[in-house]
Amino acid sequence: MKADLLSPAVARYVYEHSTKPDPLLERLTRETLEIAGDSAGMQISPDQGTFLTMITQIMAPQVAVEVGTFTGYSSICIARGLRGGRLHCFDVSDEWTSIARRYWAEAGVADRVTLTLGPALDTLAGFGETVDLAFVDADKGNYPGYYELLIERMRPGGLLIADNTLRRGHVADPAHDEPTTVEIRQFNDLVIEDPRVSVLMLPVADGMTLITKH
Repeated sequence: MKADLLSPAVARYVYEHSTKPDPLLERLTRETLEIAGDSAGMQISPDQGTFLTMITQIMAPQVAVEVGTFTGYSSICIARGLRGGRLHCFDVSDEWTSIARRYWAEAGVADRVTLTLGPALDTLAGFGETVDLAFVDADKGNYPGYYELLIERMRPGGLLIADNTLRRGHVADPAHDEPTTVEIRQFNDLVIEDPRVSVLMLPVADGMTLITKH
């Protein structure tokens, strides 16, 4: 569980009082750790997965978009929350998403998911549908570009969720100048200054920012 912003006791309490992942997601987590090693940290945490399923059920999107699919945990959680809609996944890695495709089939959601491989700044530019819900969890330096492409295509009242927006709390420390932290700090400033949206940053896992278009 990604809970660097909480004390261990509070983090454990939160985990114990939240819906747990099912065996399929637990197995995906183990396989991702075995195959990806240190890169397994790119996978969202169980509480984030539950949140994504719940928010998808609430939003009832017809068109959902995910930028950054990795091995498929978050996409399964979003797809499970769909009620007749479709999830469009954008990622650059055939290697990682091959695992996702296998688990989509096993989870029974493959018929709800469309995967597009390639740099998302290019592939999203050609995406012609109106977006209801979007989840961004990809390379942090390109967050501003993904954000603009998605907000342009988002319906009024649509929701964009950006992951890792607290960077273990480092964004609040001006002296912390690690490049990715600086990129996220700049993205956070960009979003809060955008008059087209309302913003709520949640201290869930490594920070999830909810952005609704006016």
